[in-house]
Amino acid sequence: MSSLALYRRYRPESFAEVIGQEHVTDPLQQALRNNRVNHAYLFSGPRGCGKTTSARILARCLNCEQGPTPTPCGECQSCRDLARNGPGSIDVIEIDAASHGGVDDARDLREKAFFGPASSRYKIYIIDEAHMVTSAGFNALLKVVEEPPEHLKFIFATTEPEKVIGTIRSRTHHYPFRLVPPGTLREYLAEVCGKENSYVEDGVLPLVVRAGAGSVRDSMSVMDQLLAGAGDDGVTYAMATSLLGYTDGSLLDSIVDAFAAGDGAAAFEVVDRVIEGGNDPRRFVADLLERLRDLVILAAVPDAGEKGLIDAPADVVERMQAQASVFGAAELSRAADLVNEGLTEMRGATSPRLQVELICARVLLPAAFDDERSLQARLDRLERGASFATAGTGPAMGYVPGPEALAHAPVPVAPAVQPGAGPAAARAAVRGEAPAPAAPPAPAAAPPAPAQPVAPVVSAAPQPPAEAPAPAGGQRPGAWPTAAAPEPGRRPGGWPTASAPGQSPVPQAASAAAPAQAAPAAPVPAAEPSAGMTQGAGQVRNMWPDILEAVKNRRRFTWILLSQNAQVTGFDGTTLQIGFLNAGARDNFTSSGSEDVLRQALAERFNAQWKIEAIVDPSGGAGAPPQTGGGRPSAVAPAPQRPAPAPQQGYEPRSAPAPHQQPSAAPAAEPAAQSYSAPEPPRSVAPEDDTPEADDPDLVDSALSGHDLIVRELGATVVEEFTNE
Repeated sequence: MSSLALYRRYRPESFAEVIGQEHVTDPLQQALRNNRVNHAYLFSGPRGCGKTTSARILARCLNCEQGPTPTPCGECQSCRDLARNGPGSIDVIEIDAASHGGVDDARDLREKAFFGPASSRYKIYIIDEAHMVTSAGFNALLKVVEEPPEHLKFIFATTEPEKVIGTIRSRTHHYPFRLVPPGTLREYLAEVCGKENSYVEDGVLPLVVRAGAGSVRDSMSVMDQLLAGAGDDGVTYAMATSLLGYTDGSLLDSIVDAFAAGDGAAAFEVVDRVIEGGNDPRRFVADLLERLRDLVILAAVPDAGEKGLIDAPADVVERMQAQASVFGAAELSRAADLVNEGLTEMRGATSPRLQVELICARVLLPAAFDDERSLQARLDRLERGASFATAGTGPAMGYVPGPEALAHAPVPVAPAVQPGAGPAAARAAVRGEAPAPAAPPAPAAAPPAPAQPVAPVVSAAPQPPAEAPAPAGGQRPGAWPTAAAPEPGRRPGGWPTASAPGQSPVPQAASAAAPAQAAPAAPVPAAEPSAGMTQGAGQVRNMWPDILEAVKNRRRFTWILLSQNAQVTGFDGTTLQIGFLNAGARDNFTSSGSEDVLRQALAERFNAQWKIEAIVDPSGGAGAPPQTGGGRPSAVAPAPQRPAPAPQQGYEPRSAPAPHQQPSAAPAAEPAAQSYSAPEPPRSVAPEDDTPEADDPDLVDSALSGHDLIVRELGATVVEEFTNE
């Protein structure tokens, strides 16, 4: 076995043997066939891609006795001298410009260049690393390169062609070399290993190609190193990973599976194995990013392995296909982005292990972030089954059905979810564990009886509104009666749960058992929305507290207007219908820019591009169907009829004749099964909710006041200012 380096033993001797550079070799061969050879060439490209080798082949083609020819004969004296292991030719001079790039070296070359060749057709100068020639040296060569003798040819080879001065570059034919594609390089390495009679496992060649980064010489050097240290069983995958410093595939499989299952313990255990095993943390993160890149491609192109988009053995591709099927597209994209950002942050980090653990924590906790990528990742987890454990057939909370779902699905009546059961069930579903048996839900209220006929309306003015039931415990003043207060223990960006921790929905059994009588009068009900709009409204009402919070962070005026006067009345998947108590509130909403504020809050917080439709709904959403397990405590059923109290301060109904009252036909012993609800009075905002916070975006320290504001906004001119004492 020869001790010559592998890349020297298999150096190409003709253009046909050069791999991956057909865009250069084909035009050169055609120029040789046409006998249109230029006097100077410039070969540029990355290291190890064949620049100097192609220059030697071109010199061999030019000085062949049968040439100029694109295929040297290999038998003449010039071809034998310029062969792979030949002694070299006196008429082909190679100069290393890194050590001979001064002006004195250029003058010496210029003086010798005018002498004719000793035994060949041309005298050829191959100047390697041409970018190292100084400006003075290039200027000294300028005249001879511009107008050389007939027997003189120049071939410049460089990795940085921009450093070659323009006057030289413009007098040459420039051929840019490129990195060799991985597939071509892998086939070439397999051919070399076959010639060397060495066994190499399937997973080794992709590692060698990756280490070579497209450079043939670098890849051949790595392959030579592996072959030199191979045992009787050849080059194994374990040997290649340990010698080249790559992460073992089993570690990558383990941490990807941990990400898919949301198992933090398994993920941090893999990190510990990487550190304790002496692996480079940065290399591990780079390999993890490469694996996530393969998973992203497999998720988009299932047959990426057959198309050559992924360079891996068949068994590894099959395993990655199974991993990609577990993730959603947004989850994979988010994980790859986070790993890429973490890899950038690891440069110069004093604690690489801490950086790796932080990367894993960010990938495992999409609910800790409220950006668009994290929201889409949580939606992916919900869609693949890691949703809240609900026994009903309706969609999970937080899911807004589209128009096609609303068109066919009946309105579901989902049972109430137990407090805190949603997150626990989701974590159990991600880990593949069986969820704990849920406690039996509270008994539901008695089904409503058929509505009693309403007497003809004689007058249009409603009676003073009946006293509204007290808000449920924990409900903030000013909120809509059916809206649940934001959970105090919920972290920012988390999905709304069924109820606040430690609270339970208001039981309705007692209220159902209590006798209820019909109200003395009821206003004319608003037009009922369609079934699809009604079902969509029930889903959006579950998210209404979060929507109000997002609006509050943008503009308090819009938040007060929506929390006091508006309620969701319909949603069909694309249009959100908001009902206001009166036309004045509706007009104020549309004319004050609040509609744009609500739309921007929906787009930023929930990534929803919905149309907003503002209507007048005097019923205040009272005619909407009861909500089904959406995480909001239901209002307590009204108590038996009692004299209506005086109207509240600040709310004066318009003067109109009182409607005619008709006594109930049901006997006193039989309680009525349904009561007509009166319009809800506007609620006042608590002082603590109306007080601006320190981080309120509406508070601007640079805001103008006084006459400066009047001058800027109204164009006024201050004539004189009086000071009141």
